[in-house]
Amino acid sequence: MKRKVYYRYNPQTLIYERIYPSMKDRVFIVFRHLISGIIVGIGALVAFACFFGTPWAEAREKENQLIRAQYEVLSKRADEMSKVLRDIQQRDDNLYRVIFHADPIPASIRTSGIGAPDKYDYLTELSSPELIIQTTKKIDYLSKQIYIQSNSFDEVLSMAKNQKDRLKHIPGIQPVPAKYLKHVASGYGPRIDPIDGTARFHAGMDFASNTGSPVYATGDGVVIYADRKQNYGKCIIVDHGYGYQTLYAHLNDYKVRSGQRVVRGEQIGEVGNTGKSTGPHLHYEVHVKGVPDNPAKYYFIDLSTEEYDRMLQIAANRGQVMD
Repeated sequence: MKRKVYYRYNPQTLIYERIYPSMKDRVFIVFRHLISGIIVGIGALVAFACFFGTPWAEAREKENQLIRAQYEVLSKRADEMSKVLRDIQQRDDNLYRVIFHADPIPASIRTSGIGAPDKYDYLTELSSPELIIQTTKKIDYLSKQIYIQSNSFDEVLSMAKNQKDRLKHIPGIQPVPAKYLKHVASGYGPRIDPIDGTARFHAGMDFASNTGSPVYATGDGVVIYADRKQNYGKCIIVDHGYGYQTLYAHLNDYKVRSGQRVVRGEQIGEVGNTGKSTGPHLHYEVHVKGVPDNPAKYYFIDLSTEEYDRMLQIAANRGQVMD
């Protein structure tokens, strides 16, 4: 390439004279061209990146898209697992725990929180923080629910292992055998008071029988009361454990004392006519965790299916009570 030649006009001689640049001028010229080239190159690169993007920016965007897609999948899977877990929780509360007369897991425990509100602040610096935080919260909540449910199943398993002992303690027979009965005078529920004729709730069942007929403990337990009780006359209360208690009222006599252990089928008293009573009978109640329950549900051991159905019909008798 031919080198450029520079001239400068001399007003004295009125002619153009050739200029020979110094080394300093030459270096400056080269440096100026170099800077100009760099500036032009950077400008072109910036313009290209603005319109077409850089390879590393494209790679980063693809990576972010993949991360967002993965979190969306995780979020949907967490929702699906939550539905399955809710079904398990409902069966646990309404079936498994009901079988063993255990209280359901309190809603306050099942729906408790997963930590302080600022627990996920560190995730706000990430790409798509809302999706990431939401998914992380779902997984943390699901993990806590699984932990609670696992503990519940451990408790149910423990109750199942103790079922043999538990069955011995649950009231399971009639307190007065059928051969001694004249009839079942009244069942559980709203009834007519025999004294004043008003409607009231009858918390047990009345078994009409002759004075002196045997009264049996309906399950293993400990006698916690054997004395007179207002309106009930001579009364016995047996604590069977597992939340069960039975009450035997209007007795003629006691065969046990307070603090004594009894087993199912052991005679604990005699049918009588003490307290507020209109004739010889046994008033029998079953309490579950302090609340009266229908005694007819607890004669399953010594009755056939037909006899049990008949007992339920008798228990629904809305006739006049005897106490």
